[in-house]
Amino acid sequence: MAPIRDQLIPLIEEGHIPKEKIDEALSITKVFPNEKDWLVFIGQLLLWLGGIAIAFAVMFFIAYNLDNIGKFVQFGAIEALIAISVFTYWKFYNHPIASKVSLLSASILLGVLLALYGITYQTGADTWQLFFTWAMLITPWVIIGRFPALWIVWLVLLNTTIILYQSTFISSYFFLYDLTKILFIFNTLALLIWELSSSKFTWLNERWAVRLLALGSGTSITWLIMDAILDDKNMLSALIWVVWIVSFYFFYRYIKRDLFMLSEIALSSIIVAASFLLKVTNMNIGSAFVAAMLIAGMSAGAAFWLRNIQKGWQS
Repeated sequence: MAPIRDQLIPLIEEGHIPKEKIDEALSITKVFPNEKDWLVFIGQLLLWLGGIAIAFAVMFFIAYNLDNIGKFVQFGAIEALIAISVFTYWKFYNHPIASKVSLLSASILLGVLLALYGITYQTGADTWQLFFTWAMLITPWVIIGRFPALWIVWLVLLNTTIILYQSTFISSYFFLYDLTKILFIFNTLALLIWELSSSKFTWLNERWAVRLLALGSGTSITWLIMDAILDDKNMLSALIWVVWIVSFYFFYRYIKRDLFMLSEIALSSIIVAASFLLKVTNMNIGSAFVAAMLIAGMSAGAAFWLRNIQKGWQS
């Protein structure tokens, strides 16, 4: 069933709901939050901000006072806070927000502990090892927590590991190109697994998390096709980009409707079209003007196309 908001929009546009009754209809259907909803939202927001702020405050405090506080106190304070966070997660396991905030804080503090250990004992200069170890150590918490934000943190750590590993061992011109290919493969696989798993695990049905993964996949493939066009590289990237566009279009229009995903492929298409125009016209001032006009026209066309799709879903 379409969300209440999407059902109300055509009723309002077609005049089935009188203008003087629109606010009342929005309030009754809870499209507009009431006072109680605002209080719940503010309470949850403060809880999230407070937990994350404590974790980052500890990190900055340790970093600023690295030479002024004894190592025993530094390690002891961080380890104690990790233990408290894990205990809080266990104690408030049935509280949907407090338990998640505690586990996320513990995961951040574990990274602080690993960084402090590396600085104190000079365990190595390869920073990718820090992020990889951090991701591996929090993996049990990520699995147990069943918490999309923590999964995103885990994936961000692995993306950072890939970037730092590539920058450490590959310093040639092809570094960025190869890195982008790896990031595209990694994030696309993560997106595919997430979407397939969301039908079985309902707690994965957080669209913001899926959209972040889609941004990682889309940004990477768009960069690859731009690089292939502008530098006359292997056009295999073009074939992969077309497959990506077609797959996104059919899946997110007909199987799991998501206007954000469709807007992403529209944006990618606009960028690729502008890159091709700049390439064939040798990137002079005139071509830049034409490209600007093309971008404006395609943007307007994309907005019209997305609006029509939305209307079709609502009908």
